Amino acid sequence: MKKMKDDPDMLEEYNFSGGVRGKYAKRYAEGANVVVIEPDVAEYFPDHDSVNEALRSLAAIIKKQKKAKQEPADAM
Repeated sequence: MKKMKDDPDMLEEYNFSGGVRGKYAKRYAEGANVVVIEPDVAEYFPDHDSVNEALRSLAAIIKKQKKAKQEPADAM
């Protein structure tokens, strides 16, 4: 594997001739959150939608629990 003369980190077999400059720049600028899930957890979630659904359900439970803890304090 030869390295390109201009950049020692780029191998010659890298071919960007069909690439589009800035294709995802706007989406990235809007905000990108990437979370790596361990393989043992990922086996329960076939896609990103199922992960989001599970996290939204968990968030709703946490919100209810926090609200329930605050209500007795507010009643005093």
